[in-house]
Amino acid sequence: MTGFPGSPQLAKGGIVIIDPQTSLVTQVIPLQYNPESLTRNFEVQGTDGSGGSRSSALRLKGPAVETLKLDAEIDATDLLEVANEETVELGIHRELATLEALIYPSTRALNSNNDLASIGTLEIIPMESALALFVWSQERILPVRITELSITEEAFSPKLNPLRARVSLGMRVLSVDDLGFDHKGGGLFMTYLSRKEQLRDRNTQAQLNRLGIGGIG
Repeated sequence: MTGFPGSPQLAKGGIVIIDPQTSLVTQVIPLQYNPESLTRNFEVQGTDGSGGSRSSALRLKGPAVETLKLDAEIDATDLLEVANEETVELGIHRELATLEALIYPSTRALNSNNDLASIGTLEIIPMESALALFVWSQERILPVRITELSITEEAFSPKLNPLRARVSLGMRVLSVDDLGFDHKGGGLFMTYLSRKEQLRDRNTQAQLNRLGIGGIG
């Protein structure tokens, strides 16, 4: 909330961790402050036109590969205002550790793989990790994989616990090409794509005369 009476509740972006098998939410990582910008890049998955097919220019072989980048801030000041004892003790170690854990396999998975290797297992398939969802309003709930994480710690307590940090986060949206249609994340991607098409179909305001032409012919 802002300091003005009657001001609307500010929605926060963030990351939600769910169990891909049960869909149960296991963790929510809200962004303390919404970033001022969100960069989205798209790599079009079109056919390359090899083989001499003239019709290939208008064909798509799959969903575009969408990547996201944002810069966020984590600051202990707001947390300390509510007399949070753990923040006094640890600074923002908990918040940073929660983000960092997204790019590490669990100790359970590492120990399991080590046990399999010790008994001579030739091929060890990595265990499926929890599914991360990037939530940026009701219109964008995206299954993602963290591809880049950079943390700059800028202030420390007398015990050298970090009190403020800037976080640069890169993510790749996981589509049905990555997860399949039967996976929970694949279903969420199809919902996201369907919502995009609904918004496109509502964009009926544009008229040719606004472009200075009367028709296409």
